[in-house]
Amino acid sequence: MPHVLIIHEVEDYSAWKAIFDNAATIRKNAGEIRYQLLHYQHDANQIVHFSAWNSLDNARRFFESPELVEIRKQAGVKAPVFHYLQTLEQGIL
Repeated sequence: MPHVLIIHEVEDYSAWKAIFDNAATIRKNAGEIRYQLLHYQHDANQIVHFSAWNSLDNARRFFESPELVEIRKQAGVKAPVFHYLQTLEQGIL
């Protein structure tokens, strides 16, 4: 399964989260299947977004689109780092 791991700082988590939630439909239409949001233990503005996608090509196209670049600016995202990943193995212990 294709996954994307994004690590970025946001100016204000609450403001960012409102924009993130409003983009749910465009994320789903682009191919995002599910997601998790995490933050650093001592900094709620350091966000980790881990998501499963229907394809890495769709994920790249979405995250690199001019529309999303503008949405990130509006959301106060600082210097996101994207990792495009493919599952090797998973398990439950």
